[in-house]
Amino acid sequence: MVRIWVRCGGRLFAPPDRSGAGEGVHEGVPGPGAVGPEALESVLIEVARESATSVTAVYLLAPDEPVLQLAVLGGVPWEISMPWARVALKASSPVSDAVRGRRLVWVSGQEEMARRYPRLALVAPYRFTMAAAPISADSDTWGGLVLQWPASHPAQPSPREREEIADACHRLGLILRKAADDGHPVRPAAEPVMLPPLRSRTAGPAEAQAAVDFAERIPGGCCSLDVDGRIAFVSTKAAELLGVDIPDLLGAKPWDALRWLDDPTAEDSYRAAMLSREPVSFIALRPPDRWLSFSLVPDASGISVRISPTHSPHAHAPVTAPPGPRPYSAAATGRANTLYHLMHLAATLTEAVGVRDVVDQVAEQVLSAFGAAALALMTAEEGRLRVIGYRGYTAEVMERFDAAPLTSDTPAVRALATGVPTFFATSAELKRAYPPAALPDTRAAWAFLPLITSGRPVGSLVLAYDQPHPFTPEERAILTSTAGLITQALDRARLYDTKHQLAHNLQEGLLPHTLPHVAGLDVAARYLPATRGMDIGGDFYDLIRLGPTTAAAAIGDVQGHNVNAAALMGQVRTAVHATAGAAPDEVLARTNRLLTDLDPDLFTSCLYVHLDLGAHTACLATAGHPPPLLRHPDGTTEPLRLPPGLLLGIDPDAGYASTEIPLPPGSVLALYTDGLVEAPGIDIDDAVGDLARALARADPAGPRAMNAVADTLVQHARRSAPRSDDIALLLIHPA
Repeated sequence: MVRIWVRCGGRLFAPPDRSGAGEGVHEGVPGPGAVGPEALESVLIEVARESATSVTAVYLLAPDEPVLQLAVLGGVPWEISMPWARVALKASSPVSDAVRGRRLVWVSGQEEMARRYPRLALVAPYRFTMAAAPISADSDTWGGLVLQWPASHPAQPSPREREEIADACHRLGLILRKAADDGHPVRPAAEPVMLPPLRSRTAGPAEAQAAVDFAERIPGGCCSLDVDGRIAFVSTKAAELLGVDIPDLLGAKPWDALRWLDDPTAEDSYRAAMLSREPVSFIALRPPDRWLSFSLVPDASGISVRISPTHSPHAHAPVTAPPGPRPYSAAATGRANTLYHLMHLAATLTEAVGVRDVVDQVAEQVLSAFGAAALALMTAEEGRLRVIGYRGYTAEVMERFDAAPLTSDTPAVRALATGVPTFFATSAELKRAYPPAALPDTRAAWAFLPLITSGRPVGSLVLAYDQPHPFTPEERAILTSTAGLITQALDRARLYDTKHQLAHNLQEGLLPHTLPHVAGLDVAARYLPATRGMDIGGDFYDLIRLGPTTAAAAIGDVQGHNVNAAALMGQVRTAVHATAGAAPDEVLARTNRLLTDLDPDLFTSCLYVHLDLGAHTACLATAGHPPPLLRHPDGTTEPLRLPPGLLLGIDPDAGYASTEIPLPPGSVLALYTDGLVEAPGIDIDDAVGDLARALARADPAGPRAMNAVADTLVQHARRSAPRSDDIALLLIHPA
């Protein structure tokens, strides 16, 4: 039986066991004997030393919510780890997966991280191996242990490592359980307890001076950064090269003491060295014209930095590094610039609404971020791979590969079917892998990335390059994680488009497709939804022919912007139709009683007008609706201040009053909803007055003149202020 402890109020609870009995542990007030995360230090230091980890961390379940909170950290500065200080238990991450599944999660490198955890890989695109395991004792789970090694670590854990990780988690679990049993459970603080750096040796005073003498004799300059990234030592030559006195450098972070070093390349290089534990080099310009090369060599105690002058922004001082992968050069690859492009992409994709938005954002930013020349985005639909967007390709090329069967042997289909990204640095590589008929174009290099969400393939992303392009492991990982972000945005966008179409169809079904022809009457109507999400609202209008010389007009606004509001709008329209022809006050009263009986928990404003074209009169009644505008034949325009009535759906016994006005030929009666006049910071009476003046300036003469007047009023409203509500407008012009 697995139990994950959850704290509620002052007690610590676990889910019931098979017998149905839960259990609680009293959580007393911590006293002098209370323990904190420091109680875990000795076990973690031992694990870090024996397993040679570069990063060691413990996450504990937060007291009152399903969140894992960072409690102990070693190997990296707290500042770097802040984005991962709190991890939702239901999130997709190594530690949350390990705790939820009570299993070891092993991520063997950058590419695997990109495939399994694209968001984490995008924020930390560095070379390392990671393990996460649940901290438990018997059936109780308290949190998770996270260990990290340099990229040189074997891809899979050895049996001994598995045993050491399991043993450490069990020992930590016993400490946490005992603390809880004693009434003082270990709680994570706002900031984690920092483990002391592991040093291979310490030096006495004489040896320390000898080390300083040694550093002073080294050609060029050197300095040392502690585990927090602060300058702990700097040689005289280094201070001269940097142009700052030694006292002003000690204890400061390089990019704080040297403003010209405060750029993404320098900080990204530092992060890369700390997290990957691999040598990193970059160059920077010390104003006005002196280029300096920085070579960073990290270990558990901090980073050694070699500083040398260089004559070219492309010349790097040699880095003394142990045998292994070539040191990563941030300046050479421009990774920081790429990351900032992609972080911007991630932010904009969260705001993308439909598929078109996603395609546009991807096309605009991915090409520049990766230096690609062309891009194609494809989704699987009805057994075929459909091109939904592209950039840099011609329409003819896209037409040739659009609708490729999912059974065809093409690189884009293969990436979709297998879920494995493929990279071809040259056209020769692609030709060896696929027959000429399957080749996408005549470019020089390609990346084919699967788009997978919730384990389900949904499409492929193709990037093409004009020149041969060797894809480094770092770039492959970033491309893979980028594809993961695009997939999530695309999945949301497709769902939005489906809902949008449903809402659009519903709206079309509820609003009149055309207004009926009434002899002697020129009418025009407009409806503009303002809701960005569902594109649906509760505004409505209607024109009802009653007899040869009589008609009825109605306009209303149901509270809300969702399917429920639209459905209620349809019921209001039906009720108005059913009682049309009666006196306006009676029409509103009957509709109000119907809505009150339905108890929709939504309120509706409505204006109903009875038109007698033979008598040239109009009789109006309002239920909390904005005042209509009347333009007289001479052009003067005024709002009609009708006796107020209560909104529909509030009080079944509410009464309404009818008002009759003359409506001679040449006049214009404008009915509208509040979206046409309401805007933040604008007085409603002033807005109605402005709309009346716009109507007065309009010309109602001529065929189809009302359509032009309607467009004029809508444009006036849009220009006057940004609108956040739906707009409905109905113009009535007796000829």
